[in-house]
Amino acid sequence: MHVGSKTVLTYGTFDMFHIGHLKLLERLNNLGDRLIVAVSTDEFNELKGKKTIIPYNQRASIVEAIKYVDMVIPENSWKQKEEDIKKHNIDIFSMGDDWKGKFDFLKEYCEVIYLPRTSDISTSDLKQQLNKISEINIQDINKAFEILQRLKSDFE
Repeated sequence: MHVGSKTVLTYGTFDMFHIGHLKLLERLNNLGDRLIVAVSTDEFNELKGKKTIIPYNQRASIVEAIKYVDMVIPENSWKQKEEDIKKHNIDIFSMGDDWKGKFDFLKEYCEVIYLPRTSDISTSDLKQQLNKISEINIQDINKAFEILQRLKSDFE
């Protein structure tokens, strides 16, 4: 690495990868010369009470394929951040501003930056929309389908 280069570290689940994730990774990449992303493992998400739709290996592969990302590591615990910062010579630790203040204790090891989230998109919103769709009564769908079948046969 050349003198003056900066390594950036972030953490996330990156479930149901969307444009907000992509924009965040692009902005994180622009903070330095190298971006390391710690992706939460399924086991760690379970401990956090989070249920993911996409398994860890797939989420890690998706993040790793993004051109802004130089390296993906697993996030296994809350406590590993200090260790990761030291191990990877991190200059900047950055998270979305929904975590503002929560990682200020890391300022003794590196610069801490909280970036604004992309508006109008989040994995939580996507999951809520999916839940609404899954709540549609299957009997109502079948009735609608029967009506459509009858209409279709009227025109044949």
